[in-house]
Amino acid sequence: MIGFKLSEDQEALRSLAHDFAEREVRPVAEHHDKTGEYPWEVIGKAHEMGLMNSHIPEKWGGLGMGCVDASIIAEELAWGCSGIGTALEANGLALEPVLTGASDYLLEKYVQPMTVSPKMAAYAVTEPGAGSDVAAMLTTADKKGDRYILNGSKMWITNAGVADWYFVVAYTDRAAKYRGMTAFLVEKSWKGVEPGKKEYNLGQRCSDTRGITFTDVEVPEENVIGQVGGGWLLAMGAFDHTRPLVASAAVGVARAAFEHARRYATERKTMGVLLASHQAVSFMIADMAKDIEAARLLVRQAAWMKDNGDKNTMYASMAKCFAADAAHRIASDAVQVFGGYGYSSEYPVEKLLRDSKIFQIYEGTSQIQRLIIAKELFERAR
Repeated sequence: MIGFKLSEDQEALRSLAHDFAEREVRPVAEHHDKTGEYPWEVIGKAHEMGLMNSHIPEKWGGLGMGCVDASIIAEELAWGCSGIGTALEANGLALEPVLTGASDYLLEKYVQPMTVSPKMAAYAVTEPGAGSDVAAMLTTADKKGDRYILNGSKMWITNAGVADWYFVVAYTDRAAKYRGMTAFLVEKSWKGVEPGKKEYNLGQRCSDTRGITFTDVEVPEENVIGQVGGGWLLAMGAFDHTRPLVASAAVGVARAAFEHARRYATERKTMGVLLASHQAVSFMIADMAKDIEAARLLVRQAAWMKDNGDKNTMYASMAKCFAADAAHRIASDAVQVFGGYGYSSEYPVEKLLRDSKIFQIYEGTSQIQRLIIAKELFERAR
């Protein structure tokens, strides 16, 4: 039987996350957007309330929640502020391949402490010349006795300056191409690890985005995650869990923009009547609402499939692509509804438009998502 209603526990989780976003996130969103200050205070409160690292298994001290549960949290936090939401949620991308492939030794040493205090992590795969084309990476890890010597650089790494550790992928055998990539857990405090300057971005400005340089970093053999040569599969497999969550955050941004636009349309008059009375405006609001509902349904399907052990790669890409494009379009239309006021930073939709753009870029651009969807469709047709 098909059902679309959240369970009582999920509805309670949604209410908890929404109340937190309304009470703790929205009041400080403007400050963090203008200053770029990392939201440590919010992170501490979110961690205390169980709104971070929700999918860490109970064995390691976590709540053991599923992808659907995490998507509910992600939407509400992004509704509050997607910059703060990204700071809160970035651990998930670093954690997913570690939870999938790491030894009990690594899980006990690095993951379990994250359930005790708000420690941060970062997924360090993208490079200055290798974004969507991961195979073009130049970072290498050469085996020397019982250690690997890591050299290279990463770019656009969320949480790079605040993380305690990084999930890093490097070539251990370039001739083997993607089968020669190996994943490592690298501590930020190790000699030779140098995070770069904080990037001041178009939107989501309090999310800590930096480059990282690795110079002759000695990585113990026991810090290999999974099998030698299995790094690419771990890195790409993580997206089946995280893309529905990014899509859910995009829904949160779209929902916030829609709510502001709808409210403004019922308050502002032009030509003697409310904006909502003009068909041109009411149709824009209607399109916002239907696209938000469609995006959320795609998110829930992709997340549900992940939770039930089904291959969800295509649906995760569909959700991420559709929700990202919808969020940017809805935020832009919200600015249009506000008119000249929408272009001013004194009104909330200007920030939402800036924040929305990154959803079409990070964790695979909208164009890359279309490539994945097409590849999956044609492989199924064979």
